[in-house]
This record gives sequence, structure tokens and C-alpha cells, in this order.
Amino acid sequence: MATSSARVSSEQDVLLQGCAQIVGASQVLCGDDDIALPFRQDWTGQYTAIPLAVVRPKTTQEVADIVSLCRAHGVSIVPSGGRTGLCGGGVPVSDHSSIILSLERMSAVRALDVDGRSMTVEAGVILQTAQDHARDNGLVFPLTFGAQGSAMIGGALSTNAGGSNVVKYGTTRELCIGIEAVLPDGSVINALTGLRKDNTGYDLKDLLIGAEGTLGVITAAVFKLHPMPLTRTTGFLSLASLADAPRVLNALQDRTGGGVEAFEYMPLAAVDVICREFSAIRQPLETPADTGIFFEVASSRKDDAEAGADGDPRLQSMVFAALEELMEEGIILDAMIAQSEQQRLDLWTMRESILEAITANGPAYHMDISLPLAAIAEFVSTMDAAVAPMGFRPLTVGHLGDGNLHYALSAAQGQDWESLPLAQAKAQAFAQLSRLNGSFSAEHGIGQSKLDVMQKLKEASQLAAMRAIKQALDPDGLMNPGKFIPAQGDTDKAK
Repeated sequence: MATSSARVSSEQDVLLQGCAQIVGASQVLCGDDDIALPFRQDWTGQYTAIPLAVVRPKTTQEVADIVSLCRAHGVSIVPSGGRTGLCGGGVPVSDHSSIILSLERMSAVRALDVDGRSMTVEAGVILQTAQDHARDNGLVFPLTFGAQGSAMIGGALSTNAGGSNVVKYGTTRELCIGIEAVLPDGSVINALTGLRKDNTGYDLKDLLIGAEGTLGVITAAVFKLHPMPLTRTTGFLSLASLADAPRVLNALQDRTGGGVEAFEYMPLAAVDVICREFSAIRQPLETPADTGIFFEVASSRKDDAEAGADGDPRLQSMVFAALEELMEEGIILDAMIAQSEQQRLDLWTMRESILEAITANGPAYHMDISLPLAAIAEFVSTMDAAVAPMGFRPLTVGHLGDGNLHYALSAAQGQDWESLPLAQAKAQAFAQLSRLNGSFSAEHGIGQSKLDVMQKLKEASQLAAMRAIKQALDPDGLMNPGKFIPAQGDTDKAK
């Protein structure tokens, strides 16, 4: 045994020495050192494992060399970005010998094409940095979500991140028009042309985006940029019923020519928790809304920014007109429109504080789901009625404009979380999702946390296709193992 252990240790030493030769000794962190600790867990702290090392390349060629070296030694690779994930996708699993490949040093904005309205950035660029760079050039990089101050481009691509503006601009996949990536054999795909039309074969870009690092390492990407809005109208609504939300959304879209950028579901329970945990945040309406909607409409049209006969920007007048009609019909009960940039930012702060508020509130099980818009009200009412007798208190918010709900189950007042029938509540939720043609993962990815649900709910033919693609590109199974695709044997057992 001692000889075998020594041989393994020697092989690991050779690997780490090789990594040091590629990226420099200072950029290879021993996996059990304190300095490497932040890389060994995701934002939740639920998933942890000690890698052989954390390796921090600076260039695409260094990534390619590291991947080739690891393949030669049979060592797995776990790509890592800003570590804001919620599903354990960027953390090694304990039964694989792995390195963490941190892309944080690949942080260059390589190019910005003002005329073509595109930007080329490396995987380690922080999302907010990309937003600021576009804004400094009079354009908008619209991908936005709560962790944008630390989340990195590579992670957003890896999980096909969504956020609050998907209703207008689409997910990360829809914003991306080219990638550079290192495949499991160490070869490099260079497809950073930024072409809007290129039908010259399989779209490998769309295959790698959302694959959570299981098919390769994305090192850079080209993104579409958009014109800077000249005017915005932001507000908070109280609706008579969640079932009326699609009507409100469509009325705003029709009146403003598709100007809705955010349309967020914020019911009373969620806003109460936010206000309790963050004393500086106040209820936006004098009478708190049981069915609250936070919305923002924007336009880059000069005509929409000009003052109309009433002295307000024409866009705001359009919004007022739509809301007034809906209030006359009894669909909207009350409305607040931000009258200053600070009021607008206060509303955004309220929306983006929800995850921290729920976390501070106590233990909770978070579901990241999507449904057809017409089915959302039925899902929420059915689930709320089902889990209340079990002792749960739902804390729900959602990107309602694109059908994405974050349905969180917390313990009702006086209930002990550990004694609640979570498995029963989850089974009820997934049964409702299947019945209503929903999805159990909308924007947070699969990682480790949703493998069991994938086993049970993902169509067998789709899982088979995913495994075939994985086998073709990564026959040794070294790219981010134990994530995204459930093992064949485990899936069989779950049937």
C-alpha cells in the first residue's frame, strides 16, 4: 500500500510541477491550503471538496496546455469563475481526483465594436465590469442579476444565466454570438468572428453554452450590445390576481412597443421578509400588495424621451395610459411610479435583496423553475394550498415576464424545519411541473444538486442524447465529472 500511495503522490507531483511550468509556480495553489479555501465551495457553502490544486491560467493557450496535461495524467478538471453558483457546479466531487481551473486571471475585454455593437470578453471578466465597459462606450450589455458584482462571464455562459432582463433581451445564450473554448482533448475552438449569420456546420457555441463545463472550457465570447435607453419608467403594482399578470405584461408591451425590460413577481410574503431583514427597505405601496409586480419599461427612442403635452416623457405617458385602463377594469388595485433615479434604484435594491433575505430568514429549499405564463397562477395557488398544511411558508419571487419562478419553501412560524416533510413537498411541486409542462431548472443550472431530479424527470431519450454527446467529446469523462448528467446506473435505478 505504501508503494502504491507513494506512486500516486509522485504522479501528482509530476502533474503539479507541469502545471507550474505552464502558468508559473505562484499560480498553482495547493488544494488544502487556506488560500485555496474560497475555491473549494460555492456560494451556498453546501458543496465542498479538496482538489489536488487550484490552477490559475492567464491565456487560452495555458488553458489548453493544462487540459492536455490533465488528460495525460487522467485528472479531472473543474472550471471555476466567480463562485456565485447555487448548485455545486463549480466544486469538485470527492470521488474524482481533480484540479480546479480558475479563470479569474483571464479578465481582459479584448475588443468593443461600437458600429457592430458587440464586445469580446474573456471568461474571467466580472459581469459588472462588462456592463460598465459597454456603458462607457454608450451601449448596454443587458445581462443582469443580483450577483453581477462578482459573477464572471464564464460562469454565466456555463449555466446559460438569465436574470431580470430576459423578457426583453434573452438569456446569455441569446446574447452570445461567438465563443472561444478549449475542448477536452486540448484543442481550441476559435469562433470569435461575431457573425450574426454563419450556417457552416453544427453550432458548437450553443452546445457548450449551458453545458456547465462538461464539454470543454469556454475562455472568451462575443456578445451583442444594445443601444442605451434614453428614458425609463419603473414602478410597483398591486394586482387583484396573479392570473391577471400576463394581461398586465401584454398591455405594457403593446402600449410601449415591447419596451418591458423587467416584470418581476414580488408577493407580500417575500417583500415582508426583505423589509424585516433589511431595515432600510420599505414597502413600496401604502397598502402592501398581496400580488406585487415590480416592472421597468425603457426606450432608446428620442421621441419616447421627449416631454409630451402633460410634461412627462412620452414613454411614461404611455405607461400611465395602460395602467389607468387596467385600474378601471379592476385588474390593478394600486400603483407606484418612481419619481427619481433614487426611487428607481430603491426598487431594484428591494428586488435584488430577496436571496439574502430568504437566507437570513432561515433554512429554505429553493426551486428554480419555469412554466408557461398561463400556468403560473395555477401552479402557485395549487402549491401554496398544498404545502401550507405541511407546515411550510412559501417565499416566492419570479422573473414573471419570462415564466421563471424562484419558489422557496421555508418553515412557517412555530414550525421546526428539520421535522417538515420536504420530500413530500418536493414531489408535489415536481408533479405539478410535469402536469403543467414546466421545467425544474430555469436559470441556475443542474450542478450536483439537481441530478436526482434529472434522473426522474428528464426524458430518457434526451438523457441518452446528452450522454452520447458527452462520450463523443469527452470519452475519458474528465470535464467537470459528477455534474449536469446523471450517471447511467443511477438513472436506471430511479425508473
